[in-house]
Amino acid sequence: MSTAIEAPTTSFRLGMLIYDTRYRSLTIQVVFLVILVAFFVWLVDNTVHNLSLQGKDFDFGFLFVRAGYDINQTLVEYTNDSTHGRALVVGLLNTLFLAFLSCILATIIGLIAGVLRLSKNWIVSRLISVYIEIVRNVPVVLWIVLVNAIMSQSMPEPKDFRGETPAASMILFDSVAVTNRGVYVPAPLFDRGLGSLELGMFSVSLDLLAIIAVIIASVWGYRRVQASATRVQHATGVRPVTWWKSVLIITLPIVALKFALGFHLAYPELKGFNFNGGLQARNSLIAMWIALSVYSATYIAENVRAGVMAISRGQTEAALALGLRSSMALRLVVLPQALRVIVPPLISQYLSITKNTSLAIAVGYMDLRSTLGGITMNQTGREMESMLLLMGIYLTISLIISSLMNVYNRSIALKER
Repeated sequence: MSTAIEAPTTSFRLGMLIYDTRYRSLTIQVVFLVILVAFFVWLVDNTVHNLSLQGKDFDFGFLFVRAGYDINQTLVEYTNDSTHGRALVVGLLNTLFLAFLSCILATIIGLIAGVLRLSKNWIVSRLISVYIEIVRNVPVVLWIVLVNAIMSQSMPEPKDFRGETPAASMILFDSVAVTNRGVYVPAPLFDRGLGSLELGMFSVSLDLLAIIAVIIASVWGYRRVQASATRVQHATGVRPVTWWKSVLIITLPIVALKFALGFHLAYPELKGFNFNGGLQARNSLIAMWIALSVYSATYIAENVRAGVMAISRGQTEAALALGLRSSMALRLVVLPQALRVIVPPLISQYLSITKNTSLAIAVGYMDLRSTLGGITMNQTGREMESMLLLMGIYLTISLIISSLMNVYNRSIALKER
């Protein structure tokens, strides 16, 4: 009867870090990491030394100094007596707000354009092709300037809304005014608001947090109801009616919260030479939003087209054979599978949109580049600190977007059994 012979054990020696394949790769990685860290330490030390020779120090204390300049578009309270750190927060929020709006609109336009380019209607598919080829082959900054010029020159002035027979009128039941100074929309107000939470350089509205919490809870409840209906369907073969439960879960909590907070809308009104009340979206914001969305949608449309074409024609034919209409086959069968092809390049487009928001300086939209990387840097003379903060913030935003999209990408990936 044969017996297994144990492999001889040898004591660890330093030479094994180089000659033993079990340790060699780890050794190389550690050595490379040490060299990289040493290089950055030398780079920082050399930079600080050169700055000291010029009579400058490396300090971020300028963030707590009075800014002394105004910002024309703000999402939070800000005055010229606020600090440069506050201006940084305002610019960052403006950047994130613009990037969020542009990503949403670009995705919608890109999805529609990508599907229509595959249409069997020759005119529709060629019109979409012309749109894609023209828009994406012109630099986005030119589209931004063009849209801003159209908004500033072609839209009516506030005085055109005055008189018995005005030359212009408000839209959407007299609630929105589109002028050459911007778009004025109703502002949400609360009679019994919860106040705000002060967090150093910025404050957070407790009303907004409460609304977000209720929406998240409603979505969670809706998903639980749908999951329960799916389990019943798998067990009995009959799906219970859940639409009325879904409607109540989605609408009732948010309506109750708004009633408890005394929610109402403040409509813009023409007083004097301009509109007062409501919220103003300046032409610079509108121009950036439209131009970035329309431009980025051309690339998303191509991603959608490639994703749909990557799905076998047999999938569509099988869906049609089951009695599904073409629109339902596309929505229920083709697009869910195409997402596995669409999402990875879509991440790059979202990152590109976020970084292209820095072009807002061309039309005067006060984003992070205009505040921290523009006026603050010029006023304080802290070029190195401002650039490092800019790079770090943009890098952090990009990593967060990539991480969230990668999580979603893994959730829709094929799972092996």
